[in-house]
Amino acid sequence: MSIEIVQEHPSVELSRIAISETHGENSPYFAGWKAYDEDPYHELTNPSGVMQMGLAENQVSFDLLEKYLEENSETSSWGKGGSSFRENALFQDYHGLKSFRKAMASFMEKIRGERAKFDPDRIVLTAGATAANELLTFILANPGDALLVPTPYYPGFDRDLRWRTGVNIVPIHCDSSNNFQITVEALESAYRNAESMNTKVKAILITNPSNPLGITIQTSVLESILDFATRKNIHLISDEIYSGSVFSCDEFTSIATVLESRRYKDAERVHIVYSLSKDLGLPGFRVGTIYSYNDKVVTTARRMSSFTLISSQTQQLLASMLSDEKFTDNYIKINRERLRKRYEMIIEGLKNVGIECLKGNAGLFCWMNLSPMMENQTKEGELKIWNSILHEVKLNISPGCSCHCSEPGWFRVCFANMTQQTLEIALKRICDFMNNKDRKDIQS
Repeated sequence: MSIEIVQEHPSVELSRIAISETHGENSPYFAGWKAYDEDPYHELTNPSGVMQMGLAENQVSFDLLEKYLEENSETSSWGKGGSSFRENALFQDYHGLKSFRKAMASFMEKIRGERAKFDPDRIVLTAGATAANELLTFILANPGDALLVPTPYYPGFDRDLRWRTGVNIVPIHCDSSNNFQITVEALESAYRNAESMNTKVKAILITNPSNPLGITIQTSVLESILDFATRKNIHLISDEIYSGSVFSCDEFTSIATVLESRRYKDAERVHIVYSLSKDLGLPGFRVGTIYSYNDKVVTTARRMSSFTLISSQTQQLLASMLSDEKFTDNYIKINRERLRKRYEMIIEGLKNVGIECLKGNAGLFCWMNLSPMMENQTKEGELKIWNSILHEVKLNISPGCSCHCSEPGWFRVCFANMTQQTLEIALKRICDFMNNKDRKDIQS
């Protein structure tokens, strides 16, 4: 039986951080999750429930991971004689297992087409990319300072970068006129905006491939961003957690590749965030990394990582898996093929009912344009359609306003966190929604 607490007096006060609105839970992004949690779709027990298309999870290659573990059961065991158990049970080094850092560096090189090199001694392990981004924010900025972040951006950044750090986000406004690419003019405008608010800019944070757009950032654009950061004497954080989810590795350029081409000039201001949540579909394992070219940042991040350590057992298992080149080569190839087919499936399905999407080449989602359907080209008009899709069509997709998109009518739709059969049902729901709307328009 649960314990009932009777509160006869006003609640005891909590800290300013605890009650702060900067967590961002009032966003439509989280409201959609709540609607799904209260009425989740299940093909047998709840076929009319809400389908989760607001979660960027990669489940298309789980069978490859399960097959590897079945064929290599010793990777998750403690070994003979108990020595492996004792080593892992007692291991407390902030550096993490050397074998895992080495395997992670090798995997990061492989998914970037071997066009960048990573030193295992510069890898700092964290409990997921969320922890990595927050940790870097703590290191690079003081409360009241700002990070420049291109829009649209992942709604969770409002929580990850601001809530506990006290750091502000100043948006770099991008738009559809150039497929939401970052421009020097937009960078300059955002920087001036921060200055007008007497806010000191400490870093630019970019996501490559762009989230939630699903497009890779062009090499020339990356070079321009690095030049801008150098000119303003600020840091550059490159969040590359989707780098293995690019449909073709030839289309992806890491900031690490740009640095190598420049013989590492200005490298001390560059930091890369990576995790296995998206590429291997292992968000529950909580495995993230910070890769920095700045010695002080590496040392400080390693000290602070004591709050976000990864269990030694997880490190041991993944060290074995990622060191198996036959497995990683096969996984990367098949995973990319499957994601591309899923992307083509949803793009074609939406196109058949008159919905256009931004042309993408990466990620676990597409950027869908419903602005032609909107009576009012406003945030309110966008939320009206979103509310209908969530509660009538029973699909949880993310409205562009939750990603701080400056143009109403764009939505992020995730397609890799469900079976192909479920995706087909989701597309049918959208088709029915569009047909019903057309009939209503004709009747009115």
